[in-house]
Amino acid sequence: MIFNLTDGKINGESKQIWEAFMDQENQTPHKRRVRYKGKYPKKFEEKYKELQPEKYQDTIQHVIGKGNTPAGMHISIMVDEILDFLKIQPGETGFDATLGYGGHTRAMLQCLKGQGHMYATDVDPEESAKTKKRLEEQGFGEEMLTIKLQNFCTIDEIAKEVGGFDFILADLGVSSMQIDNPKRGFSFKVDGPLDLRLNQQKGISAAERLDTIGREELAGMLYENSDEPYCEELAKAITDEIHKGRRVDTTTRLREIIEKTLDFLPEKEKKETIKKTCQRVFQALRIDVNQEFEVLYEFMEKLPGALKPGGRAAILTFHSGEDKLVKAALKEGYRAGVYSAYSKDVVRPSAEECVRNPRARSTKMRWAVRAEE
Repeated sequence: MIFNLTDGKINGESKQIWEAFMDQENQTPHKRRVRYKGKYPKKFEEKYKELQPEKYQDTIQHVIGKGNTPAGMHISIMVDEILDFLKIQPGETGFDATLGYGGHTRAMLQCLKGQGHMYATDVDPEESAKTKKRLEEQGFGEEMLTIKLQNFCTIDEIAKEVGGFDFILADLGVSSMQIDNPKRGFSFKVDGPLDLRLNQQKGISAAERLDTIGREELAGMLYENSDEPYCEELAKAITDEIHKGRRVDTTTRLREIIEKTLDFLPEKEKKETIKKTCQRVFQALRIDVNQEFEVLYEFMEKLPGALKPGGRAAILTFHSGEDKLVKAALKEGYRAGVYSAYSKDVVRPSAEECVRNPRARSTKMRWAVRAEE
């Protein structure tokens, strides 16, 4: 920008332009990217290249090639196995119960080849808005995809509106971009608020849940939701801290209590046991604050009615509690004649996929086919 100067001063029209320019600068200050120490960024918010995959594809491929998930992204699991079973045809109507990052949704939409429609639900307003924009930019707008910000247990309402589904996918895992973001409180590995809600605008956080829970109830929750062997010891330690007026309101605080409680373990097994215990405790709290078992039970009850005759459903589970519930529901439906076939054995991700994406290791896929009327 060039300004006319007289005696070192801005004159006339140039002065007006300068004032307008400065007003704009004051209203929209330049936002510098987060600086970090060392050669590589370590914190979530420092990984600016990974958080902009459309601009830094080389970085994204490098991170994935090392067996890691880029910050803010989620690598969809068992895509080939899902598509192989669902056998999606152009013109069909489908439902993705958990939109997440949209990788599965995109793969299923591609199978429709511009004919048919998909519906998807998600309870995370922040991530679903990002995914909607991302899919629109990839050519999958509202003419092909309808996204609803609601829980997938409302599948019966959507199915009634559209006349049922030819295929359904429910990926029950928490997305990587939620796990990796410290502000969401899903990971014990980084410090952040102990939240664990999939929708931070609704319900109470895990910290608030712990504020009022009793020792026996907490022990029961840890055992029922994650089969925690040290549930009694941990419940006592956590509730004792709270009764002393010391809130357990950060991921670090909870991890430190777990470490202190299990300090009696032999040194050679302590580190690995503490890690697995942290995973189970955080899982149990997440299931509780999001009412995941209640939602899944309701979804499995409504699933047969949402499928058209001959319709296919695939479900990905990530821990024993989920898998037991899904297995029992599919088996019961088959015995009742609701399903013409179901998976008696689980389908697991390939060894190659587990190397490429370690978060796939615990995945189990189960499926069912709706009986013809």
